[in-house]
Amino acid sequence: MARFTLHDLAATVDARAASGGDSSYTKKLLDKGAEHCAKKFGEEAVELVIAAVENDRSHLISEAADVLFHMLVLLKSRGVNLEEVEAALAQRTSMSGLEEKASRKRD
Repeated sequence: MARFTLHDLAATVDARAASGGDSSYTKKLLDKGAEHCAKKFGEEAVELVIAAVENDRSHLISEAADVLFHMLVLLKSRGVNLEEVEAALAQRTSMSGLEEKASRKRD
């Protein structure tokens, strides 16, 4: 079996977002709007943190998978694709993490 990647997951999110009917959880999330998708992502992120604090490896892995899925759904809800996020990461890795963080605009 070939290795499953974030690109594979992003393609699945795209395909399910384009599907019709009520059989897709992804489509239902997207139909509720970006704000709902953001809240769901936040819930999953908190569950990931809890699993990490509890030191439950299998639960941590499961919650990490949920976070990645819900992150991609949230990005989709705002019209951002994985390649754009990868480009931002590539730009950041051209310098040290401390330099990159210091170079960010302050509000």
